[in-house]
Amino acid sequence: MAIGNHSAVTKFFLVGLSQYPELQLSLSVLCLIMLIILLGNSLLIIISILDSHLHTPMYFFFGNLSFLDICYTSSSIPQMLITFRSERKSISFIGCALQMVVSLGLGSTECVLLTVMAYNRYVAICNPLRYPIVMNRILRVHMASWSWIIGCLNSLVQTSLTMVLPFCGNNVIDHITCEILALLKLICSDITINVLIMTVASTVLLMIPLLLIFISYVFILSSILRINSAEGRKKAFLTCSAHLTVVILFYGSALFMYMKPKSKDTKTSDEIIGLSYGVVTPMLNPIIYSLRNKEVKEAVMKVLSRYLHLWKI
Repeated sequence: MAIGNHSAVTKFFLVGLSQYPELQLSLSVLCLIMLIILLGNSLLIIISILDSHLHTPMYFFFGNLSFLDICYTSSSIPQMLITFRSERKSISFIGCALQMVVSLGLGSTECVLLTVMAYNRYVAICNPLRYPIVMNRILRVHMASWSWIIGCLNSLVQTSLTMVLPFCGNNVIDHITCEILALLKLICSDITINVLIMTVASTVLLMIPLLLIFISYVFILSSILRINSAEGRKKAFLTCSAHLTVVILFYGSALFMYMKPKSKDTKTSDEIIGLSYGVVTPMLNPIIYSLRNKEVKEAVMKVLSRYLHLWKI
């Protein structure tokens, strides 16, 4: 390959975790299990559509999150399985760019969407009487739409600025996916602009949303503690704890990935955290939101009994 000519790089080799073949085998099995479990996201979407009691702002945002997780998993797990099982472990230049733009876009969208969901919880608990008026259909559609738009714009900008730079023939990615930080390490020209834009994006999409979520939950906790009914407090805590658990899982791994000091070499811990950030969290989301939510469990049983009855007829 010609040095300094980035067009000469037609494919990349993903060598992440290659020094741990036994771990790769276990991850392959884990990924297959995750693909099956992630059907829960589809079930959550279907149930929220079929059951009229779930036609609320909260389940509208849950549906968006479930759809996002389905897309995220579909874009990353199949390639991981191919990479783990393949001898060459290669991915085309275009395929790598597409994987990066999709995963970065969906990750950025989730950052904004989790903040929107925190605001929804804040209005529902702190201003229950005005909740139906404030969180009307037009507002929630706009909030969800802008979450997707912001995430996609951030991804397109960062991916474009990365893929147009020269790789100088260096096409071995020390990671399990085409992750932007791993690709930037292959660039043989100045990446100051890329680092600056990534820092701004990390601040806008990670730190500021996390701060807004924290402020929302300060007010939410204050309002919950003022509820006289023990049953009311319990219900409010359960509703918020599901969202808060997802926030901790997602932001914990995302902050570790993008806000820690950068090193030249990719550590195994970075790859495991990346797997958690992109695969484990989407797997757990439907479990967290359904098992800890009485309304969802009742809706599942109602829909299943209805269709089983029709099938018997």
